Amino acid sequence: MRIWQSFSPLQANNLLQLCCDSGSLAQCKQVHQRIVQHGLHVDPFVATKLTQSYADLDDFASAKKLFRKLLRPNVFAWTAILAYCSRNGMFGDCLGTYCEMKLKGVVPDGYVFPKILRACAQLGCSEVGAFVHKDVIVCACESNVQVCNSLIDMYGKCGDVECARQVFDQMCGRDLLSWNSMISGYIWNGLHSSAVELLPVMRLDGLGPDIVTWNLVMDAYCQMGLFDEARNVLRQIKEPNIISWTTLISGYTKIGKHKTSLEVFLDMVNTGKVYPDVRTLSSALTSCRHIGALVIGKEIHAHGIKTESRSLFYNSAGAALLTMYAKCGKIQEARSVFKQMDKSDFVTWNAMILGFVDLGYGNSAIDCFIEMLNLGIAFDQITLSTLLPVCDLTMGKQIHAYIQKNRSLSGVIVWNALIHMYSKRGCIQSATSIFSNMGTKDLISWNSLIGGFGMHGHGEAALQLLQEMKVSGFLPNSVTFTSALSACSHSGLVNEGLRLFNSMPSFGLTPTLEHFACVVDMLARAGQLEDAVELIRKMPSLPDKRTWGALLAACQAYHNVDVACLAAEALIRLEPDHAGHYVTLANIYAKAGRWHDAVRVRKVMEGQKLVKPFGYSWVEGEDQRDDGRSDRRSDLSCAL
Repeated sequence: MRIWQSFSPLQANNLLQLCCDSGSLAQCKQVHQRIVQHGLHVDPFVATKLTQSYADLDDFASAKKLFRKLLRPNVFAWTAILAYCSRNGMFGDCLGTYCEMKLKGVVPDGYVFPKILRACAQLGCSEVGAFVHKDVIVCACESNVQVCNSLIDMYGKCGDVECARQVFDQMCGRDLLSWNSMISGYIWNGLHSSAVELLPVMRLDGLGPDIVTWNLVMDAYCQMGLFDEARNVLRQIKEPNIISWTTLISGYTKIGKHKTSLEVFLDMVNTGKVYPDVRTLSSALTSCRHIGALVIGKEIHAHGIKTESRSLFYNSAGAALLTMYAKCGKIQEARSVFKQMDKSDFVTWNAMILGFVDLGYGNSAIDCFIEMLNLGIAFDQITLSTLLPVCDLTMGKQIHAYIQKNRSLSGVIVWNALIHMYSKRGCIQSATSIFSNMGTKDLISWNSLIGGFGMHGHGEAALQLLQEMKVSGFLPNSVTFTSALSACSHSGLVNEGLRLFNSMPSFGLTPTLEHFACVVDMLARAGQLEDAVELIRKMPSLPDKRTWGALLAACQAYHNVDVACLAAEALIRLEPDHAGHYVTLANIYAKAGRWHDAVRVRKVMEGQKLVKPFGYSWVEGEDQRDDGRSDRRSDLSCAL
């Protein structure tokens, strides 16, 4: 009781500080009651401290109420309100409060500026940030390291990296945060090489990188495509954290090096020092989907529901998990994951639609989309770009009309999907029209139309478009050459196709198995069977069934028994349990009058108890059923 009997402003201040340090709002309110009982609430010093305490303890209503009662709030009271707004993402209120403070004639200090500059950075208000910078100079705070670091961060996030560097260069005493802020600013603005170049300069300045620096440098290397360098950086970190590992894992995932991504993921798990979070698990699951690593995917699933709350795991990694199961043909598991996910989030529906598309269940994907519309769930460009490839022409046109009326959905990925849909459905003129009217094109746009021309045997048009693509500044990638070579194959442009194939190294590309298969198909279709066989022998890896199948089909058309036997025997080695290959080879021998060989193949087939499958039609598949299709069309039209 004695402490309350001789309660002074200094004691009140000390008690309030203890409440803040312990995070106890209840005790703060008890101290507040005592302050009122002793009449200390009228003391500006105590009232300011109370305002600060409530703001620090996140009771903004009480802090604001006390703040309004202050006759002349000093800079400390204003700082408390500004700090709360900045800390809780109320950046607009933060800037408004700062303007009000200046109108009241209160001079900001080195504690105020970092809060305001953070708000400018988050809102992208470079002009406001520049005015605040002038206030920094007027208030003689330009030598304050914290303020300068905040200026670097603000300018970097607002896209003015030159001003950020100017502040950085003019600093008298840079600390580690100064260097990290400047490196981050370069990365934010896509100047990754400049970010990496700062690392040795930083060391010359007498500062060694910390975990934040290393993570930033790794991120820069990943975005530059220098993944070996990024991996070397990871090896240099004594104790890499989850951000370090995830940066590299997600980086490999984004460029399609899914096997390497999973190798890094397993390395992380095997260290036993860092546990993956939901972002790491999502990246790993995405890689599992692309390479069909079902076992690892299931292990990640089990780990996720064991270490995270179900809602957090499924809402964060559920989309990647669902599509992984679907890509691996596990429809029941995919549906099970879908049930666990947040149905009010369009990402959930996008994942299920993509899952059906991967499974080849186009009708189910459309039904899922219609159900999504009927529930009033908003969709985005990803939804439409995923759905369009499985739409028939009628539905595709309905979606096209809707996009034209709702320009917010008319992004590049949607136009690319429309080009693909129209090409697939035989409307190459519509595909060309969309391409010509696109204001912005990306590499996929060019590849889609080149592939469309190839699909319809317009080889010369495909090659002409490839030339226009180069003139427009787009370098062809592996997919471009696959599409162009396929176009040459279907159009009989053998010489042009060979020149194209031989030009790949000049673009920094190494022909893959798929490119070799296209050229083999092209030569075989043209009757140059011996040349096709010679190319197969030069392939960097063993040819697949597609390559031998293309050769076999051409041999049957050109009645070349020797090469046909070579191709059929190769197919049998690749798929020894496939009865159809044995039948094909036996028939080839029979037509050539080699009855002994025909009987031998039949006996091998019978000895292995292989039975030729009965004829069946793919039209009976789930994706091609016509039942209810007209109803779906009308449902989609009404829903849109």
